[in-house]
Amino acid sequence: MEDAAPHTGELVIAGGEHIPALLKEIEERLQSEAVGYGAPLQQFGEATIAAGGKRLRPLLLLLCAGPPQGESQRDALIRAGAAIELIHSATLVHDDVLDQADLRRGKPTVVSLAGREAAISTGDLLFARAFRLITESGDAEAVRLLSDACSALARGELLQRADSWNSAVKLERYLERCELKTARLFEAACAIAATITAEEDLQLASFGRRIGVAFQVLDDVLDVSGPAERTGKQRGTDLLDGTVTLPLIIAREKDPAVAALDLRSLSGAGEAESLCNQIAATGALEESRAYALALVDQAKQALPIELDDRRRRSLELVADSVVARYS
Repeated sequence: MEDAAPHTGELVIAGGEHIPALLKEIEERLQSEAVGYGAPLQQFGEATIAAGGKRLRPLLLLLCAGPPQGESQRDALIRAGAAIELIHSATLVHDDVLDQADLRRGKPTVVSLAGREAAISTGDLLFARAFRLITESGDAEAVRLLSDACSALARGELLQRADSWNSAVKLERYLERCELKTARLFEAACAIAATITAEEDLQLASFGRRIGVAFQVLDDVLDVSGPAERTGKQRGTDLLDGTVTLPLIIAREKDPAVAALDLRSLSGAGEAESLCNQIAATGALEESRAYALALVDQAKQALPIELDDRRRRSLELVADSVVARYS
C-alpha cells in the first residue's frame, strides 16, 4: 500500500458528523483532568497530554461505537475515550522513566524536567484519574476491560525488560510483547465501544488487536529508520536500551555480523545509528513493514459483515493509517 497516511481530520470526517463534537468533549475532559489537582500535575499532566499524539485510541472507540443513542450513551463514550487516552498518557510517562528518555516527540519529558519520582507520580495519578472516570459511568464491564488492558500493559513491559539484551528472542515472544504492551489497549477501545452500545456481537476487539500489533511493529521500524526530526528521538534509541524488536530479529537472520553483535557494546548514538544502517541494509525494514501490512489486511477482512458502510470505511481508514505513517 503506497497511499499517504490519512490525516486525523480525514478519519474524523469519515466517521460521521457526530465525531468532531465528541472528540472536542473528550479533549476538554482530558484538560480538566490535567489541571484539577494542583500546580505540579497541571504542569506535567498538561504537557504529557498535549504530547499524546492524534488521539487514535479514543477515535477508534468512537468509530466502533457509531452515533450515540441518547445522552447517557454519549456521556459514557466521552468518559471512556478520555479514560483510554489518560491510560495511554500514563504509559508514556512511565516508559520515559524506564528508558531515561530526555525527549518525547521532540519535547522534554517529565522525567528529564522533574526527575524520576515526579514522573512516576504523574503517571500514577493519570492512571488513577482514568479509572475514576470510567467507574463513574457505572459500566462494570468497561471497567473490567480497561483493567485487563492495564494488567496486560504491565505484563508486556515486564516481558520486554526480561528480554533486554537477549539475542535469542524469537518472533513469537516479540509478538506476545507487542500484543500485551500496545495492542491490548487498542483492543479495549473497540471492546468498550461494543459494551456501551450493546453491540458485543460485532466482535470488533480482534480488529483493534491486529492493528495494535501492526502499530507497534511500525513504531519499532521507525526507531531504526528515523529520522529524529520525524520521530522526536534519535535513531536506535530502543537498541541502546537493549530492546530486541522485529527489524533486529530479521536482520540477525540475514547478516552474521548483526547476529554476532552484543547490544551492550553500543556506546552511544553514533554506534546505534551505525547499527540501524546495518539493519536497514539487510531489507529487514521492508520485511517488517510487510508483516504489519499483512496484519492490517487481516484486520480489515475480519470486520463484521453487519457493520454499516460508514463505520466499515472509517475503520478501514484507521487501519490503513497505522501502516501508511511509515510510507
